[in-house]
Amino acid sequence: MPDSNFIIAIAAFAFVFAGFVKGVLGQGLPTVAVGILALVMSPGEATALLIFPALITNIWQAWFGPSLGMLLRRLWPVIAAICFGTWLGTVLGLGLLTPETASLARKTLGAALILYGLLGLSRVRMAVPPRFQWWLGPLMGTVNGMVSVATGVFMVPVIPYIQSLGFERDDMGQAQGISFTTSTAALSIVLITNGTMNVTNATGSLIAVPVTFMGMFLGQYVRSFVHPEVFRILFFLLMLEIGRAHV
Repeated sequence: MPDSNFIIAIAAFAFVFAGFVKGVLGQGLPTVAVGILALVMSPGEATALLIFPALITNIWQAWFGPSLGMLLRRLWPVIAAICFGTWLGTVLGLGLLTPETASLARKTLGAALILYGLLGLSRVRMAVPPRFQWWLGPLMGTVNGMVSVATGVFMVPVIPYIQSLGFERDDMGQAQGISFTTSTAALSIVLITNGTMNVTNATGSLIAVPVTFMGMFLGQYVRSFVHPEVFRILFFLLMLEIGRAHV
């Protein structure tokens, strides 16, 4: 088991880097933070430390944009399904974010990160016709909730689905923020219920907030100096490598 100073250093790096990625790409905070933190602690503890930085940064991204009303009308079935899927995954025994199931959770996390990396590198872009959205959106949201309680990350499959809806760039970022906020809130209830979100982890999560914002502001500053496509490819390659380290 790594000593506490090493874990603190890794945690600080994880949140600064995860915030930096979010500042550049507008996404990636949960996957980067949990993926790195789970190398030195259980995925459940990593997810607990993520809760406050993810909630606050995603509320910043999601709930203060000009298209909130339109997006909520479009996405409310997905939002409800994410909550339902989180609950269903727990009922079905998929809730792996506990110390007792850390080994299995680490493997499922690795598989989810590899899948996310492959999808990102493939540049597959779906276009879902409106006549399919009434059932496909809730299905994607339900599966996403079940994946989140097993892995601690909540990108797959709902983010590729949202990207298939044809939103403009700013609306897309806000829509993803709404999804992330919903998943984080639902997952926090699970972690409180199973005891993983204890006083120690909650305190660590609060301390991580300013650290994450430092990284995010830095990412926003350098965004104009980096080629977004090159950074995107490097990001997904990193997800593949972190995922491989977990399986």
